[in-house]
Amino acid sequence: MEKNAKIYVAGHRGLVGSAIVRNLRKRGYENIITRTHAELDLTSQSDVNAFFEAERPEYVFLAAAKVGGIGANNTYRAQFIYENLMIEANVIHASYLVGVRKLMFLGSSCIYPRMAAQPIEESALLTAELEPTNEPYAIAKIAGIKMCDAYRAQYGCNFVSVMPTNLYGPGDNYDLENSHVLPAMIRKFVTARNNGSPSVTLWGDGSPLREFMHSDDMADATVFCMLNYNEAGHINIGSGREVSIARLADMVAEAVGYRGKIVWDTSKPNGTPRKLMDTSKLFAMGWKPSIDLKSGIDSVVASIEDISKKW
Repeated sequence: MEKNAKIYVAGHRGLVGSAIVRNLRKRGYENIITRTHAELDLTSQSDVNAFFEAERPEYVFLAAAKVGGIGANNTYRAQFIYENLMIEANVIHASYLVGVRKLMFLGSSCIYPRMAAQPIEESALLTAELEPTNEPYAIAKIAGIKMCDAYRAQYGCNFVSVMPTNLYGPGDNYDLENSHVLPAMIRKFVTARNNGSPSVTLWGDGSPLREFMHSDDMADATVFCMLNYNEAGHINIGSGREVSIARLADMVAEAVGYRGKIVWDTSKPNGTPRKLMDTSKLFAMGWKPSIDLKSGIDSVVASIEDISKKW
């Protein structure tokens, strides 16, 4: 990927896309094309085709998606499957039509079966049933992987897929209605600290094990794969380390300086019991993460102190 190559990052204002843009610029790539949702509706095939015809990017990072936590996934099931299918279908097909040299599709670890053997290898895809709470989103992401493979097989397109683990970092979504577990925790603990609340209530029982990766590490791995990975199928991107939700809650409480009680609402779902990605394929290629979870959480908490005053 030449330094002057024309690169389109779809979803550049989101957690994933913004981190990819930062990483590309850090590496010296400046010819980066972006569009906000107001400027380009990725669910509109005609709009996407017109954009690609006009701009003709050489490389595409497909990071745009409708995302959310357990509650949002379970509530807005139709929106999650429709919008994600439309976005990926439009961008992948338009990339083929204008001859994009390489496209990278970013999926999610939720593509894997709910009870997949741990750590989860890439080969676990479609071997058993999905987690019911986010099945529509997962099916859309699986369709994106298979679409990239189909365009590779039929048209010879160099379209690849990467599957990041649970992410956090600058530009995260802290809306309690549709955020993921870590930013939701940060908001709850910061709000409780600021309000002097005696307790914080969290979903489930704290037992599920999860893997977390800072978005800057994810972006570095993603750009690394854009430069070095050219295979059908997909490759996992993760930290290789896991933590219980209960332990995560303790880490966040410590980071924000909250000293109250943590209450677990066991009437709410835990989600998948354990989800650790097998990242041996990526690590064998020569990439490793550099941001540990504690320092990553500390840096995020420090960075959101100003915006947290509005919560």
